[in-house]
Amino acid sequence: MKTMKLAITTALCLFCSIALSDGAPAVRAPVYTDDGRLALPEDYRQWVYLSSGFDMSYSPTQADHHMFDNVFVEPGAYQAFLATGTWPDKTMLVLEVRGAQEKGSINKSGHYQDTELMGREVHVKDSAHFPEGWAFFGFDGTKPAKMIPRTAECYSCHAAHAAVDNTFVQFYPTLLPIATAKGTLSAGYKAESGARN
Repeated sequence: MKTMKLAITTALCLFCSIALSDGAPAVRAPVYTDDGRLALPEDYRQWVYLSSGFDMSYSPTQADHHMFDNVFVEPGAYQAFLATGTWPDKTMLVLEVRGAQEKGSINKSGHYQDTELMGREVHVKDSAHFPEGWAFFGFDGTKPAKMIPRTAECYSCHAAHAAVDNTFVQFYPTLLPIATAKGTLSAGYKAESGARN
């Protein structure tokens, strides 16, 4: 029995050393159901936090309520971005939207995040599943989600305005300088922002 355990442990160590021998961080792959729905990565709040926005909107119409959005990225993808300035295949970013509260406890001004979720969306880079590279999934609760149809405005908006590889890195303050230094900013973003690289 000890010999078998030692053989299994040795095999696992060998596999891990081969898998990581190129120095690239392991990126956790998305999980899909048989009908192509994406499973929500339930531990995403343990991922790398990128940024929060307050009342952000990409259209001139203002919402009738305040909200925060929080963005998290899978740790292996984050490490790859730090090294290369772009996202590896299988990258997942989670957008979590929460309501904003202003009256509660000792708060006298400003806003803080509500405990209730208003929605979640996952942006996935998966060339094996999507010939276009990236796809969006909107979640209602924790059940696996269908892909948002490609006719939705999020696709054309990201294609036209994303700073790096179809993602809004321009709103991630710790990653924009890395993309700038690595020379991975998109031509469209550089043109509209006056960025040089």
